[in-house]
Amino acid sequence: MSKPIVAFVGRPNVGKSTLFNAIANKQISIVEDTPGVTRDRLYATAEWLNQEFMMIDTGGIETSSQDQFIISIREQAQIAMQEADVIVFVVDARTGMTSDDEDIAKILRQTKKPVVLAVNKVDSPKQEMEMYEFYNLGLGDVMPISASNRYNLGDLLDAVVDGFPKLDTDASGDEEDEIKVALIGRPNVGKSSVFNAVIGKQRSIVSDVAGTTRDAIDTKIEREGVNYVFIDTAGMRRKARVDEPVEKYSVIRSLRAIDRSDVVLMVLDASEGILEQDKKIAGYAHEAGKATVFVVNKWDLYEKDNTSTLRFTEEIRNEFAFLQYAPVVFVSALTKQRIHRLPEVIHYVAEQHAMRVATGVLNQVIQEAISINPPPSDKGVKLKILYVTQVKTKPPTFVFFVNQPNLMHFSYQRYMENKLRDAFGFEGTPLHIIVRGKESEE
Repeated sequence: MSKPIVAFVGRPNVGKSTLFNAIANKQISIVEDTPGVTRDRLYATAEWLNQEFMMIDTGGIETSSQDQFIISIREQAQIAMQEADVIVFVVDARTGMTSDDEDIAKILRQTKKPVVLAVNKVDSPKQEMEMYEFYNLGLGDVMPISASNRYNLGDLLDAVVDGFPKLDTDASGDEEDEIKVALIGRPNVGKSSVFNAVIGKQRSIVSDVAGTTRDAIDTKIEREGVNYVFIDTAGMRRKARVDEPVEKYSVIRSLRAIDRSDVVLMVLDASEGILEQDKKIAGYAHEAGKATVFVVNKWDLYEKDNTSTLRFTEEIRNEFAFLQYAPVVFVSALTKQRIHRLPEVIHYVAEQHAMRVATGVLNQVIQEAISINPPPSDKGVKLKILYVTQVKTKPPTFVFFVNQPNLMHFSYQRYMENKLRDAFGFEGTPLHIIVRGKESEE
């Protein structure tokens, strides 16, 4: 199940980005007291009441302007509304209701989506009394908030989560035996061609035109008793290069596809080499905790010698330092070279991603690692690792209970991760390590 999507919309300068940052709990959007600063959608993952969701921050909507730039921002916001599960409509208590607010409300009513009407900049009882005019927008209850002071954000998030689609409990059980695989990468690296070559039929349109695949396309296949769901996604490119509204819409679908996958195939173009955007896309999959396989496509076009595979693999390891665990497969979707290997590699990394280690065996490995390389100390106090337990899979997540968490230096944590990989493999999957003090044990 992918994360629900929440879009923040409204006029310029009503505080959408400030609210976005307050919920994300970090500075993601640029906040400046000038209309038009947020020119593009920005994305972030947030959590409330154990429910993760993806947020989209949009540019300010000015319904009357005919300026092409303003029209583009308006189109982007409308696309975000179309894709969102819940829309947060932000208005300004200080300026009161405007004609633009009324026009935006009309658009929102047509979406038939759950809308939470957030009256921002309510910093005094007087302003709270003035918010009642916004009931005239016909969008139901109004929610007084102050994004800058974090006033009433809990109630706002309660209303947002309440609007999320309800899980289909009957369908969820069938997905347990499926390995969900998303193909990701820049436009025109050959994702659709790889997709078609793996599933053995023309399910996606294959074209030399970047961005042909607009939406995520799911295909279920069965290979040697294993069920796979392949999700072909639209190519993701740098925000500065994305001009067409429908292509920006496809980026949301790609991020959503990563969220609901178990394994991602990070497709690279051998003929173009590794670009900065490749690292950004792969970084999202890594941060989302997904198993990852590098698929170097168009290998038939690469000028090779006896060391080509080794050199390209080393380049991948250097450029993607955070993905040292991901296997690399060199393929040609055109000639079908090594395509047959992909289902086997996908199945293997999916098993690694879902691996669970018995607590006794786990602690034995940790104790051996400690005996080889004792924990660090600071000001005469030595780090003591009391015990370790695995708390979840997909990705494998371990809690280290220690005497003082601040003594667990990142380099020693990396050492422990390497020892876990040496002992159990975990190829293709990130590992999450959580360090807690002994009082957290209870």
